[in-house]
Amino acid sequence: MKRFRRHGHESQRDRLKQELYQFSKTVEHGFPHQPSALGYSPSLQLLAIGTRSGAIKLYGTPGVEFMGLHDENAAVTQVHFMPHQADMVTLLDDNSLHMWTLRRHKGLSELLEIGRFMLMGPPGAPPSVTRVTAVLPHSSGELLLLGTEGGHVFVVEVPGFRELEERNISLDQVSNSVPVDYIGRRNLEHVEALQENPTNPSQVVIGYGRGLMVIWDLENQCAIQHIPATQQLESMWWTEDGSYILSSHSDGSYCRWRVGGQEETEEEEEKEKSDIPYGHFPCKAITKIVQLPTEEGPPFLLFSGGMPRASYGDRHCITVIHSKTHVALDFTSRIIDFFVIRDGLEQTGDPSVLLVLVEEELVVIDLQTEGWPVIQTPYLVPLHSSAITCSQHVSAIPLKLWERIIAVGELQKTHYSKKPWPITGGQNLGPDPPQRDLLLTGHEDGTVRFWDASGVCLYPLYKLSTAAVFHTDADPNDNLNQSAEGEWPPFRKVGCFDPYSDDPRLGIQKIHLCKYSGYLTVAGTAGQILVLELNDEAAEQTVEAKVVDLLQGQEGFRWKGHTQLDVREEPVLFPPGFQPFTLVQCQPPAVVTALNLHSEWKLVAFGTSHGFGLYDYQQKNNVLIKCTLNPSDQLALEGPLSRVKSIKKSLRQSFRRIRRSRVSLRKHHVTNSSKLQEANARLEAELAEMELAPVQRKIEARSSDDSFTGLVRTLYFADTFLSDSSHNTPSLWAGTNGGCVFAYMLRVPAVEHRADEPVTAQPAKEIQLMHRAPVVGVVVLDGHGAPLPEPLEVAHDLARSPDMQGSHHLVVISEEQFKVFTLPKVSSKMKLKLTAVDGSRVRRVGVAWFGSNCKEDYSESGLIFLTNQGDVHVVSLPHVKMQVQYPCIRREDVSGIASCVFTKHGQGFYLISPSEFERFSLSTRFVVEPRCLVEVPLHLDSSNPHRAEPGGATSAHRTTQHSEDAEVLQEIQKSLEGDQTSFLENNVKHAVA
Repeated sequence: MKRFRRHGHESQRDRLKQELYQFSKTVEHGFPHQPSALGYSPSLQLLAIGTRSGAIKLYGTPGVEFMGLHDENAAVTQVHFMPHQADMVTLLDDNSLHMWTLRRHKGLSELLEIGRFMLMGPPGAPPSVTRVTAVLPHSSGELLLLGTEGGHVFVVEVPGFRELEERNISLDQVSNSVPVDYIGRRNLEHVEALQENPTNPSQVVIGYGRGLMVIWDLENQCAIQHIPATQQLESMWWTEDGSYILSSHSDGSYCRWRVGGQEETEEEEEKEKSDIPYGHFPCKAITKIVQLPTEEGPPFLLFSGGMPRASYGDRHCITVIHSKTHVALDFTSRIIDFFVIRDGLEQTGDPSVLLVLVEEELVVIDLQTEGWPVIQTPYLVPLHSSAITCSQHVSAIPLKLWERIIAVGELQKTHYSKKPWPITGGQNLGPDPPQRDLLLTGHEDGTVRFWDASGVCLYPLYKLSTAAVFHTDADPNDNLNQSAEGEWPPFRKVGCFDPYSDDPRLGIQKIHLCKYSGYLTVAGTAGQILVLELNDEAAEQTVEAKVVDLLQGQEGFRWKGHTQLDVREEPVLFPPGFQPFTLVQCQPPAVVTALNLHSEWKLVAFGTSHGFGLYDYQQKNNVLIKCTLNPSDQLALEGPLSRVKSIKKSLRQSFRRIRRSRVSLRKHHVTNSSKLQEANARLEAELAEMELAPVQRKIEARSSDDSFTGLVRTLYFADTFLSDSSHNTPSLWAGTNGGCVFAYMLRVPAVEHRADEPVTAQPAKEIQLMHRAPVVGVVVLDGHGAPLPEPLEVAHDLARSPDMQGSHHLVVISEEQFKVFTLPKVSSKMKLKLTAVDGSRVRRVGVAWFGSNCKEDYSESGLIFLTNQGDVHVVSLPHVKMQVQYPCIRREDVSGIASCVFTKHGQGFYLISPSEFERFSLSTRFVVEPRCLVEVPLHLDSSNPHRAEPGGATSAHRTTQHSEDAEVLQEIQKSLEGDQTSFLENNVKHAVA
């Protein structure tokens, strides 16, 4: 009967777990790492970015996002949308072509790979014969033209990737038609570019690396015109009226060539044919050129590169010329590609927006507003414009604070264009976010950025800079966007990616925002702690610095690390936003490793590798200073810039640990093989009869001589019972790297006397964990076993008052185990071992609430933690029992594990690259993921129902039959999944004409 009840209880608990917990990686925020290709569909109004890791990402209107990953670990070199369809072709650097489609499933669109293809030459042919260098999706939507390194052009039917051998254009066919007097006819080199005639789809121009361009008739299989350029070809552009072809070259020149063989006068030829915009000295190649007409006035000319090699060869520029306006847009990272969006549904109006993908960001320029301002991007924002050093997530921001942050943020965006975001494809079908969430990121340059993390798009709201408080090398009068009058080339700096910090000591290491009071505290690399308050108006004030000596005058210690930052003594004008009103400077100026703010008590606690302190920011007084430094810990005095000197000591300590482990193993080593066999037999018999607890490995106690034992890992405020079980009191808890927990009772005067009477602190408890494992978290549970609410949370009626009748418990989370103590006696009650069971160690921990997806009114609190193995776990409270475990981050991804931050509702963020956060969820109720639909507009082809296709066919039926095509594509996908190799062999023939 007991066993039946136990199993019944277990099955009920399992059902409850399914209602509470579900792991999923939901969306990636930020800018793709190492982008390598760009594509755009004017008909779908979708943007595609391919990366060097083989990822493909699609973006539409904010909230519309798709991601795919090629199976091959190869870079995406080209992305092309098929005209007027929801299909896309990618080319990888392993020479494989892949077909993707957006297919509707249960009311939402999915990005699926439906085919792959690789050109194969005849036996014995060199790989260059079929190495694809140029891809042209034909306007019919049914053909791909593939130019190769061997100079051939292959014609492939899509979506089935069937090669049309009879329509291939071989190098011999082209060579035989080249005029005898053309220099270099014997070696045309690779196909550099392919372009279709905008007015006649049966004509394409083939551009060869040596410079020759050939206009080819696809229908009659013959050359129509030869354009004998002599410079190395980089790119081509066929003007909209079909009358000219523009070519750009490796020497920084571009040429205009009349199509149709009309005779030009010598004067016209000299004037129009060739130009080196930034000559006369040698220039770099113009890698891409575009010319677009306007309804009234001259056309827009845009090209990338072409800078004078000696003077500005290191610049990454796109030149825009329109009428008398000539600007060289200067980017801070390498240009991948660019395109122009035009007005009108058919994208045939005036140029509206220039979109540029560079290596570290996406920059969008408004071409219709005077001055060509930048448009703020709602996604793909470079999180790493300065390297991210820390982050904090704040859930359920009150509306008033939210509106104030947005208002001060808007004042920083006055230089942006008012034009709406131009990428508008798809529909965002996701529900409105249930609450307003903030993600705060600290950066190496001393800035803190505020992001709207409520939904799929991580949108920038406001940027705080702390550099103005200190003297730095930066000149506040510097304005990078202003170019000198008459400067040539006419540079204009664009983009926000700026990885260079004026001073590494400015780096933000810890952030704590109180969402109820509007107070913010940030701590930095050189021991500086700033307390800031949100102000809607600009204010000029002096920031008073309070020095805290954490060594407390101990002799014989000399700090070998960096010096502190110099605080400005004169008043500083701070813009509207968070403004600092007090500063605490730790001595020695070591990295701040722990920080906590209690805005109700007006206290801030901080810790470094030398100790911790408590500061009253209302009275601007030190309340408590505690040195935790081990006298033998010289490494803690060196700082991060002197670590190399201590490598010998670290190695010695590592070898000592190994020797201790070996000695322990030798003592227990069984040398007699018969005894070992007997022991194994007995063990097997015992296992058959009883259930054993998990095998626990022996954990070596850490030596008190280990480095950084005094480093403060966590600080925690609690109103709980420390002296006796009838009187609760404010308290501060500090956990160190050496497994020690310090507890201090605080006397905080009543509100009416708070400004006059001092806050006092006295030591109350000290706990030393047996194995000296680093303490990474401390939580106090009330009488109901629930974590204590945040400061001011109860006052704002957003949490129930903690239960002060039942006994409180203290949960100490070390790297190795979870241990529960009773309060006020601090006697051990229960524990959950981690390292002894599976060898993993706790790296990140947080308190979260999990709501049931079946019962609206049911929720549980728990501890989420991340281990050094990259697994996320949930532990129940108050009984600290393991609930679920999921693999989340690769164990080798140390920086990803170190960057992880949890939310209060069971979600998390971690850096998958310097520029991207991966968002994940452990909750069934709180999940933020893209839910979007992309439909092919049916009107696209109706405007030109008889558009000629090569061979005389028409394509009016292509879009209207897309649903039938999707079924065919589905069959193709099934075939690919069933037997991909045989499918390709049976349906694709490879040959060279």
